[in-house]
Amino acid sequence: MKIIDLPKKIPIFPLGNFIIFPKTTVPLNIFEPRYLDMINDSMKSNKMIGMIQPKNSTDDNNVQNLHEVGCLGQITSFKKIEDGRCLIELKGLVRFQIIKEIKTDLKYRILEVDFNQFIHDLNNKSEELKFSDLEIIFKDLKTLFEKRGFIINWKELEKQSLDEIINALSMASPFTLEEKQILLEAIDLDLRKNKIAEILSTYTYDIYNNTTLQ
Repeated sequence: MKIIDLPKKIPIFPLGNFIIFPKTTVPLNIFEPRYLDMINDSMKSNKMIGMIQPKNSTDDNNVQNLHEVGCLGQITSFKKIEDGRCLIELKGLVRFQIIKEIKTDLKYRILEVDFNQFIHDLNNKSEELKFSDLEIIFKDLKTLFEKRGFIINWKELEKQSLDEIINALSMASPFTLEEKQILLEAIDLDLRKNKIAEILSTYTYDIYNNTTLQ
């Protein structure tokens, strides 16, 4: 996919407690009527929707504010359930930055967005990093995941490319939503790797007495 193929206006799903990264695929259970409408409309067009984190604040019209950066996803699997829900799989394609919100009569929100800052997300060539660059990060992540009761199939994960691994771990990690937003907004993989290391350091050591947190 090229930048010319990307839509300038996208429907968005401002879902709290959830974030998607490029080159990751996630399942979603859609049940709210306005988002069922959004998915059905999307299936009739380009099958693309934007995922973005809402903020804990509203504007003057009591509409929830959004973070400036989200991720465009494409529906790769769609199944309707008898109770009215639909189950989809969404593949992260490329991050976007909000230009403005478009007023419509639709029940869901539409944004005008810009992809130029993140167009390298569409590059199929893996970024130049070695597993040795990530050895310490992986070790600390494994420890954190285990302490938080998260189960990861590390052998299967390591079969993927490094950018897929870092994005998948960023999305699945037990970090706060604010920390995940920082990772999402990191321009490239190397910066995201460094941000993960910085975040991990706050979980691993107490900044005052440098002792391991339990």
